[in-house]
Amino acid sequence: MKLVNGPFTRYARCVNALLAFFYPEWCQVCRKARATPAQGFVCESCAASVKLIHRPYCELCGRPYEGAITNSFVCGQCQEGRPCWSFARSAALAEGVLLEAIHLYKYKRAICVEPFLAGLLVSRAAPTLPRSEWDCIVPVPLHPVKERERDFNQAYRLGRRLARETGIPLRSGLVRRVAHTRTQTRLSRDERFKNVRGAFQARLGSGAQGLRIVLVDDVLTTGATTDACARALLDGGAGRARAQA
Repeated sequence: MKLVNGPFTRYARCVNALLAFFYPEWCQVCRKARATPAQGFVCESCAASVKLIHRPYCELCGRPYEGAITNSFVCGQCQEGRPCWSFARSAALAEGVLLEAIHLYKYKRAICVEPFLAGLLVSRAAPTLPRSEWDCIVPVPLHPVKERERDFNQAYRLGRRLARETGIPLRSGLVRRVAHTRTQTRLSRDERFKNVRGAFQARLGSGAQGLRIVLVDDVLTTGATTDACARALLDGGAGRARAQA
């Protein structure tokens, strides 16, 4: 049943009106075409350029590969250093328009693009997350210093939207970030894994024992951060972890 004039609908209209007041209805990426709050201020042309990830991809890390690969496979990087999660999946390649939108969201506090980013995550991830197979969604936490600087945790906000769509509970108190590490942006793959080693810690008495966890982050590049976070949860008693970006 569609609620035409329900409280949530009225709330959404108020939010969209407020966003439209602060952000003119133009694409925040190309600045050329019209884009509405419901579109996350990303126009149809820019949105169409996003490269969604389809098979073939590595069954462990979800990294896509071009070419005619008909059998399931595990990439060389995962064979060399097997991640601790069960598997990881990403909605799209973090490049071009999508990467620009992510940077606007994370570093310039452009909350207006959240519907665009969340729409990608939810549309790709939700159909693969049956409620019966997963106990909770856990956003990758920021260190308190970084969260104060940024004013919000993008993984939490995206994870909250995925939880609403799937009905899988969001639990943000199971793990915390205990090390204020340097940015991963310019580090090599090996340096990234070393940089976040021991950066996360499961909270004592959080009730993680045996839980099947969907770990959500905004970007999955080498998988170093999500692997370190998943490792802390598994060391804290979680039964299974899947990474999702």
